[in-house]
Amino acid sequence: MSEQKKITTPLTDEIVEDLKIGDQVLISGTIYTARDAAHKRLVDLLDKGENLPFDVKGQIIYFVGPTPPKPGQVIGSAGPTTSYRMNAYTPRVIEAGQKGMIGKGEMGADVVAQMKKHKAVYFSAVGGAGALIAKSITAAEVIAYDDLGAEAIRKLTVKDFPAIVALDCHGGNLYEEGIAKYGKL
Repeated sequence: MSEQKKITTPLTDEIVEDLKIGDQVLISGTIYTARDAAHKRLVDLLDKGENLPFDVKGQIIYFVGPTPPKPGQVIGSAGPTTSYRMNAYTPRVIEAGQKGMIGKGEMGADVVAQMKKHKAVYFSAVGGAGALIAKSITAAEVIAYDDLGAEAIRKLTVKDFPAIVALDCHGGNLYEEGIAKYGKL
């Protein structure tokens, strides 16, 4: 049976090492949003040796393009996007110090290799639950790439953001384990 854990950002090696696939987590603190267009810009900056718009060390990046907030809301619906779109960029951002990602679906082998090498974790958020997830976001501010609209980088303040550890730094893969345990081959 998995365990529920409360974690606070920024993540440390010790926090990441303690997380195992299947763990249910409630994340509090600051997380950042970025999808593929923003990730491409981040990697371009890293490749040029330039500073990123925020310090990625110890941070979690949520793969999301939230809808605009309605009056009185901090953010609109904020459900995860499909993570494989970030496969080309995430290994480089992990090398720069990123410790966590939140999305839906599997990540590629290059991402997994960097997660093991640099002690990072991938959390899965429930697709289709964007309105519910948005309730755990207490503040949202665009900090870079406003021209990307919903895909701009946002700094989010979260309280008990719900997620599940899908890939851990020990090589655990909830998707593979689930198929092996429950799948019909």
